[in-house]
Amino acid sequence: MNLSNTPKTKIALMPGDGIGPEVTEQAIKVMDAVAERFDQHFEYCHADVGAIAIDRHGSPLPEETLEACLNADAVFFGAIGHPKYDNDPSAKVRPEQGLLQLRKSLGLYANIRPVTTYEKLLHLSPLREDRIKGTDMVIFRELTGGIYFGEKNTAEDGQSAYDTCSYQVDEIDRITRLAFEQAMLRRRKVTLVDKANVLETSRLWRRAVQAIAPEYPEVELDFMFVDNAAMQLIQYPSQFDVILTSNMFGDILSDEASVLAGSMGLLPSASVGVHTSMFEPIHGSFPQAAGQDIANPMAAILSAAMLVESLGMNEAAKSIRTTVQYVLEKGIGTPELKPNIVYGCSKIGDLIAHLVADPEEEILVREDKANQQMSTII
Repeated sequence: MNLSNTPKTKIALMPGDGIGPEVTEQAIKVMDAVAERFDQHFEYCHADVGAIAIDRHGSPLPEETLEACLNADAVFFGAIGHPKYDNDPSAKVRPEQGLLQLRKSLGLYANIRPVTTYEKLLHLSPLREDRIKGTDMVIFRELTGGIYFGEKNTAEDGQSAYDTCSYQVDEIDRITRLAFEQAMLRRRKVTLVDKANVLETSRLWRRAVQAIAPEYPEVELDFMFVDNAAMQLIQYPSQFDVILTSNMFGDILSDEASVLAGSMGLLPSASVGVHTSMFEPIHGSFPQAAGQDIANPMAAILSAAMLVESLGMNEAAKSIRTTVQYVLEKGIGTPELKPNIVYGCSKIGDLIAHLVADPEEEILVREDKANQQMSTII
């Protein structure tokens, strides 16, 4: 590859805490494989965020980290959080403050969370296999409005409090168009989840979404109250294609949906921003597993697929997703997936990167080596 003639794509890397650095490393391996195969050039800028940033710089989001993100074409985020802050209620500076500040500074207004089940892993879900088979949805959660950001107050006597839920039409419009555009690439169905029988803000959502829907005549639009949606996600999850909802409802429903696949180590996410967009696995820092090479990097690798897709590299994104599915179908995975053949975090990254770079070469792992691999890794 002639890098001198290849445009550079700037990626801000924030591995963060816990297993964040380990899974981010595997995502980088796969992105480097994409660069090799598809004639791309990724220029990485490493930056601290979260607990490690507090330890090194006294702030969960140092100025140089924010500057790197604002100057990047995309941001890749690992995970934040550490027990020494979680277990200290008096801590005035916390890792999560960095993430909230980052969302605000980048103008991240839409969280996109795909939820896909894999045939080989249906048995890991807490639901019956016949309930979840074929589940393949994307949840679009609005990130900057609603009750989390509205006016709030607690009375001086501590006996009452309020949180105001507020939305503006332009906040609804921008995420609605994203959801409909995604539906056009999928099964062409959008489900708006709200509480329009009770809430004025939900009625505003319905009016705004209904006003945009005619621009996408090929997309079916239906509506579901949030309490019903919570039940339907468990009873008949495969009915959903694209779910569109507000901040608080999306926060709850996306976490509920995350258990369908059987492992949070398989679920990527993207947050679309005004300035740039951020991509991250949803599993958190999982500090108990840090440094043991047992973390599942597939969510991070699938987040890398969303990143390259956002840059117009659709074929590269498809290659990553196809490879992850191939590896899972071969019965290969990290320990929590209870696979036939257990690989560590780093070896999963090596395998997927190799197959993305050279898809014609099929790596077959002989069954008689499985026990040796398992005893070496666990």
